[in-house]
Amino acid sequence: MDNQDKDMREVEQENVNDETIIKTQEQDCDIEAQESELDIETEGTDPDDSEDMQEKSLDEKKGIFRKKEKKKDKRDLKIEELNDRLIRNMAEFDNFRKRTDKEKSLMFDTGAGMIVGKILPVIDDFERGLATIEAKDVESSFAIGMEMVYKKLITTLDDMGVSVIESVGKEFDPTYHNAVMQEADEEHDSGIVTQELQKGYIYKEKVIRHSMVVVAE
Repeated sequence: MDNQDKDMREVEQENVNDETIIKTQEQDCDIEAQESELDIETEGTDPDDSEDMQEKSLDEKKGIFRKKEKKKDKRDLKIEELNDRLIRNMAEFDNFRKRTDKEKSLMFDTGAGMIVGKILPVIDDFERGLATIEAKDVESSFAIGMEMVYKKLITTLDDMGVSVIESVGKEFDPTYHNAVMQEADEEHDSGIVTQELQKGYIYKEKVIRHSMVVVAE
């Protein structure tokens, strides 16, 4: 009886051992299957794709930082607005200054031209007076004094930019000449100025007085 029980226990122990071995084998199979699946997934993954995903993630993070950088503070926006306004005001002031300087220069030239126009008759009187001096009186103190004053006037006008219009021998130009008469002249072609009755003057490229001339027919 005792031997029979002993045999029964041994059989049961063998069955337990067999079950343990089977379970262990099944677990080993499951582990190997999982490792195989991992290997398959790893083999199917391209390393370049992994790098692309990492770069994409970095780009997304940078994009977030850029968005944060673009968002400016209200004070910075106000400073930029005031700076732009200051630049515009400075540009407008510079244009105003240039325009004012140009207007002042034009007004000065206009006023100076009017004064020169009033002095020209005095120049004419000096020239007519010097032309009437006789040869015997040329060396007199009066004649010398008259000539000195005349030359000083001419020099002053020349320094101001006043010049005499050339007329005799030139082709008639209504811009500079005022023809008072025409005459037949065999020595000159038609339309050529033969005589100058009164000098004309220019002040800074502006005609102050036209030359009074005689033109050949």
